[in-house]
Amino acid sequence: MADASNGRRPPTLQDLAELVGLTANTVSRALNDRPGVKPATRALIKAEAERLGYVPNIHARSLVLGSRRTIGVIVSNISNPFFADLVSEVEFQAQKVGYTVLLLLSSESPERERDAIDRALQAGLDGIISAPVQESSAAWAPVIKAGIPLVLVSRELPELGVDFYSADNEAGIKLTTDYVVEQGAKDIVLLDEDMPFSTIRIRAEGFRRSLERHGLPFDPRQNLALVPPARSFRVSQSWQADDAYRVAIDLLDRGRRPDAFVVGDDYYALGLYRALDERGIRVPGDVLVMGWGNHPFTRFMNPPLSTLLLPFQEVASRATRRLLDRIEGSAGEQVVVDRIVPELVIRGSTR
Repeated sequence: MADASNGRRPPTLQDLAELVGLTANTVSRALNDRPGVKPATRALIKAEAERLGYVPNIHARSLVLGSRRTIGVIVSNISNPFFADLVSEVEFQAQKVGYTVLLLLSSESPERERDAIDRALQAGLDGIISAPVQESSAAWAPVIKAGIPLVLVSRELPELGVDFYSADNEAGIKLTTDYVVEQGAKDIVLLDEDMPFSTIRIRAEGFRRSLERHGLPFDPRQNLALVPPARSFRVSQSWQADDAYRVAIDLLDRGRRPDAFVVGDDYYALGLYRALDERGIRVPGDVLVMGWGNHPFTRFMNPPLSTLLLPFQEVASRATRRLLDRIEGSAGEQVVVDRIVPELVIRGSTR
């Protein structure tokens, strides 16, 4: 077929489907290398597409398939390094198969999360990836009722019965706590965020179990130091170092001198380092410090921070591929719960 400049329209996905005698959905799967198409059929479709001079038109294909080729990502905000990495990887994976991404922010507010969900429903998205606020799963009921594929990351809502991907926080806290115990620590403090998220509850419980498994005492008043979330410009910034510094100073000035700190975020370790330095406490000579996240700055701290390498990119990649399979109808009925085990990165702060 000639193009429109010669008075004839360019070939469409439906033209190609009619030519090979298959549905537009099957042809789209073949052209985008999606599952569910036999290799011989895929080769035939691609050969006919080339012979016909077919050029994919995302808008036209969306009309044929009843799809906008758009997925939504609902997270608290993208200044949090984890969510920034998540959104970046989701966008990368989606773009490879012709999907665009609509970003919506909840700011850790149940009300704003409900607004974001409403906007996602009004936009007619093909699917949603989210790290939910977790106050209640009821806000997600309209998404489930509408049959829109939903994949959760980092924070779980088991009652929804949807796919879930996360770093394995229980394995992570065991790795970090066990390591400082192996280095001789007997009095350990977990410095972590004071927020009602499943990730934080799992870490606190795992920390307690690790201490008890080693025969070490656990008293939440002595072994937990909780950092209240800071808020700036109406956006939650609970990973900032300032409040961790203040909590650490208060703890040290009350006479607490633990052998080791396990920290729930590398940013908290920045505040902790400053507090220890101001009180003349040496790392690692007087106290061991173990971080969480392996952010790029950790290797430049003095001493370089031992930390936990979290599989941010792999979590986002697997979650996106699963969502796309759900959208394309090739995921099957089974719900996937996938927790990826992190890795220790040992540096000078625990030696």
